[in-house]
Amino acid sequence: MSFPTHRPRRLRQSPAVRRLARETHLVPSQLVLPMFVREGLVEPQPIGSMPGVVQHSMDSLRRAVADAAASGIGGVMLFGVPEVRDAQGSGADDPAGILNVATAAVVEEVGDALVVQTDLCLDEFTDHGHCGVLAADGSVDNDATLERYAAMGLAQARAGSQMLGLSGMMDGQVAHVRAALDAEGFSDTLILAYSAKYAGAFYGPFREAVDSQLKGDRRTYQLDPANGREGVREALIDAEEGADIVMVKPALPYLDVLAEVRASVDIPVWAYQVSGEYAMVEAAAAHGWISREPAMLESLLSIRRAGADAILTYWAVEAARLLRPSL
Repeated sequence: MSFPTHRPRRLRQSPAVRRLARETHLVPSQLVLPMFVREGLVEPQPIGSMPGVVQHSMDSLRRAVADAAASGIGGVMLFGVPEVRDAQGSGADDPAGILNVATAAVVEEVGDALVVQTDLCLDEFTDHGHCGVLAADGSVDNDATLERYAAMGLAQARAGSQMLGLSGMMDGQVAHVRAALDAEGFSDTLILAYSAKYAGAFYGPFREAVDSQLKGDRRTYQLDPANGREGVREALIDAEEGADIVMVKPALPYLDVLAEVRASVDIPVWAYQVSGEYAMVEAAAAHGWISREPAMLESLLSIRRAGADAILTYWAVEAARLLRPSL
């Protein structure tokens, strides 16, 4: 007896069949919007290297988060840009500091309609631009930095942050912040650990966005781009220390790491489509070299396909609106 030849193209013959056979789905609730709020602004200020992205004033931030909630995305990640910086990043845990004030305002604006998340790192607040406090020899002091992270985490939790994005890549940061939160009654505050955060070349526009003061690089504490297994080890350590979610950052250059992390942990895995990834697509589209919206959605879908349960992306609101008609 002969059998008909299998023809995979049958599953591609129409939009309806393709939808029914689709293996990976992207929906608005899987998207998180990073947002920048700058102290002292009265109007939003465009970021030159990130078309369509701005540093918000407090008023424009409120309007933008209300719009984000209406789009159906899952959450926002807030970054503060202070007017004054110092070596200790004092503004980071100051209740009157820009990030903490903005967090309270966003929570007041959207309530539980979005998961309000805050970046927990000192780089925006230090006058040297590193993610921690410096020792006398100029190196980043890991253990002294953990104390600053604990203070920062408590300040953010008190301001109403539902999820702390630990992005500094200090050893032991998850356990230290978790213990501080629990001791002060914030046991329900979530920790998103930037576990596999690579010292790569795709952060340039972000540094413009936060007016980074960094001179040099962060290669002594962020991961070597050549190392994949190390990213998995970091994720496993953070999960063991009490992280609720682990992160791979950047996304597209590290899809292999993302897939390995997803296969190795049993908690949610997120990815951050960073500023350089965003800027490349925007620049190519502006020159007419690629089709902007299909490239945007394809890039996000590829990150989901590799294993991300949610994605931080500057396209979150726009992508959500493109996706909603197909739901």
